[in-house]
Amino acid sequence: MLKSPAKLLQLFVTLSACAFLLVPTLMSVLAGLTVNYFQGISSGLTLNWVAEVWELYADSIFLSIWLAIACLAVTLVLGVPSAYALARNPGRMSRILEEFISLPLAIPGLALALALLQLYGSMKGFRASWTFILVGHVLYTLPFMVRSVLSVLAAIDLKTLEEGAASLGAGPVRRFFDIVVPNALPGILAGALTVVTLSIGEFNLTWMLHTPFTKTLPVGLADSYASMRLEIASAYTLVFFVMIVPLLMAMQWASARAQRIAQ
Repeated sequence: MLKSPAKLLQLFVTLSACAFLLVPTLMSVLAGLTVNYFQGISSGLTLNWVAEVWELYADSIFLSIWLAIACLAVTLVLGVPSAYALARNPGRMSRILEEFISLPLAIPGLALALALLQLYGSMKGFRASWTFILVGHVLYTLPFMVRSVLSVLAAIDLKTLEEGAASLGAGPVRRFFDIVVPNALPGILAGALTVVTLSIGEFNLTWMLHTPFTKTLPVGLADSYASMRLEIASAYTLVFFVMIVPLLMAMQWASARAQRIAQ
């Protein structure tokens, strides 16, 4: 099977791409676990750097987790009904509204943060609060929730299902929770995992909006690389991977399931 030159070339390119992506990652992780990076593994392995990262940046890590949970809650409350309304009323206006909701994706994070600063920067209490960063995260992640749910709802005969439920006496609220939400669940799950992953890892927008008291995990990572020992910064990277990789794997699974449902 691998005797064909074309297949050998494909295998070589694939392995080269994997090495290009994985080797720097493994080197960074290894740096966070060695006593002295410049001496390599011969200096011994340790978890002291990870413990120091936790001591220095635990607040940033917990803030990122809290922001991601709050962002998920807001995008669920706003995104699922919005996707339902767009799916229930297809047409030109719905397409315009969908593009409007997706507009933050076309704007650089720094520009979006600057707009928020210009609009709300004078509100000192709000500006210094973590909710200011939450607004930016919701603006950035809401399109992913809406589109994930909308793609699933667009693939089912929603109108017929609702008419059947209405004929049995179900009101609008009960139809939404008994018909729409269960059918949209794969899209909701995929959107939720995307929102949480993006919120935890978002840097550009957060860097502009944060204060010294609202430093998130990615901002802390940049700070550790700028001002700490390389081992501490690499250990911070390891902590980041431990948090983000399981979410990425779950997101891939949920997206694949949502696509199967849509088909």
